[in-house]
Amino acid sequence: MKKIILVRHGKSAWDKPFLADHNRPLAERGLRDVPMMADRLKARNIEPDLFLSSSATRAMATAALTAEVFGYPKKNILADEHLYHASPDKILKIIHHQKDSHQTILLFGHNPGLNELIYLLGGRIDNLPTSGQYGFTFDTDEWEKVSKKCESLVCGLS
Repeated sequence: MKKIILVRHGKSAWDKPFLADHNRPLAERGLRDVPMMADRLKARNIEPDLFLSSSATRAMATAALTAEVFGYPKKNILADEHLYHASPDKILKIIHHQKDSHQTILLFGHNPGLNELIYLLGGRIDNLPTSGQYGFTFDTDEWEKVSKKCESLVCGLS
């Protein structure tokens, strides 16, 4: 069984209008909400063994705050520039290339790609909000075989 939890980055700050989108940090609300949402995942006994994040500042900060809650080493968070505003097909391709030794992946990214991936994998949600989480479990031992046939929802937290 493989599990993946899709996590949308926390609420980002907009107080510097000329800052490049990729470099926007988390807003105070994001800094508050992310650890609370991570606690909810931990309470469900989710045990991630890979944190995979968009390279955007707000996504990496979301991953780092979540890692603190789980006791996951921040230096082990994998930043992937291709996850920045990636299409659902691109995200799925990145998932397919992960090592099969990983059982549970937390993937930190952006909308609309995460929303669209949720639909592609058979889930349903109107909008994954900032700091929102949506998870799947798949009846396979290989990431390459993850597809639209979602075995069951792990969590549809938002």
